[in-house]
Amino acid sequence: MIFQQLKHFFLDLGLEVEGEWEMEGEWLGQVVGLTDVKTACVGLRTPDGQAWIELVKFYTPSDEQDFQKPFANKLGIRHIAFAVEDIEAIVAKLKKKGTEIFSEIQQYEESYKLCYVRGPEGIILELAEKIK
Repeated sequence: MIFQQLKHFFLDLGLEVEGEWEMEGEWLGQVVGLTDVKTACVGLRTPDGQAWIELVKFYTPSDEQDFQKPFANKLGIRHIAFAVEDIEAIVAKLKKKGTEIFSEIQQYEESYKLCYVRGPEGIILELAEKIK
């Protein structure tokens, strides 16, 4: 269920499904460094085709731990940034769906409007709209 929520979260941001597939087997296990691997995947791209994101759900082996909700300053990759148009509309849509919003939209100088949000599985996204 959470995997579908994550997929729809990115669809709400304007990404488009490029493909969906399942994978399993020894070769995949060697690639990811695990054994008995079975996954479901969805490939998403931005409308302009400049970026691709692959979401992966591991059926096996399962992760016995619940996902963490790290703060934005936690070491490691904690967030990714997306350039968006009409940040106000996107944030309003995400709020209606119960997405955690870190703050109201903030303006950085005369260049960007910014907002951090937390999506399903604890992922942190920085939304950035270039001011024209």
